[in-house]
Amino acid sequence: MSKLRQALESGKFVITGEVGPPKGVDLGACLHHARELRDKVVAINVTDLQSAVMRIGSMVVCAKLVEQGLEPVYQLTCRDRNRLALQSDLLSAWAFGIKNVLCLTGDHPALGDHSDARPVYDLDSVQLLKAASTLNNGHDMAGHELEGKPDFFLGAVVTPAADPLEPQKIKMKKKIEAGARFFQTQAIYEPERFEKFMNQVQKLGVPVLAGMVLIKSPAMARFMNANVAGINVPDSIISEMEETRKEDRKKKSVEITARIIRQVKSLCQGVHIMPLGWDELVPDVIAEAELK
Repeated sequence: MSKLRQALESGKFVITGEVGPPKGVDLGACLHHARELRDKVVAINVTDLQSAVMRIGSMVVCAKLVEQGLEPVYQLTCRDRNRLALQSDLLSAWAFGIKNVLCLTGDHPALGDHSDARPVYDLDSVQLLKAASTLNNGHDMAGHELEGKPDFFLGAVVTPAADPLEPQKIKMKKKIEAGARFFQTQAIYEPERFEKFMNQVQKLGVPVLAGMVLIKSPAMARFMNANVAGINVPDSIISEMEETRKEDRKKKSVEITARIIRQVKSLCQGVHIMPLGWDELVPDVIAEAELK
């Protein structure tokens, strides 16, 4: 059983982190940042060509983390693979000792650095969860029996600030039926809105980890508001960043993120911290948020 699964099923408040694979073969910095999270987080997400930008694969970084005694969460997207490749990659991941999988649709290639790439999307995230659950049960999608089966702890994503929210709740239920056993959310900046969401989905009985993205600048906040569905950074937070000198913005970002965590930690089963390159700040966030 994975440590993440054990922690969530025992009711512990869980902290997970995240690293992004490099655009190249030098894993030094990526693995260093992951090691810095040892004993501070239960598991570390490894992104899968985040924002449709070409990088080294999530699976190889996850395998390296396993070698170093760290627990990864393998992010797997539907964007780049058909059902053959997705099932094969899942079995390969299990062979490397990877036990946690976060199933995602994936950003469209038009948003990334190879905009002429052809998307696949043979499956969507719900179907991918179902495929992984089928593998867990000892068969592939075509009904053929496996020679040895995995036992993945499967996760999915949800957007608490979506408007309207009802489609998110419906899809959340579908993901649970397909095999999702935990959820990570889109970035949270409005604790009151998150509380309303949690009040509506708490009866589903599946652990929710509140997503935390560190704000780097007012421009980043405005970009997310304009371009990322389901994210709203309040004007008050943007003003805080505007009134902070550039050289002090890392400290201010830690302060803002830790404040939001303190406001929401009683509402959910954990937090997922996404530093987007500011990996060295994650321990500071955890300390300031008074998380163990």
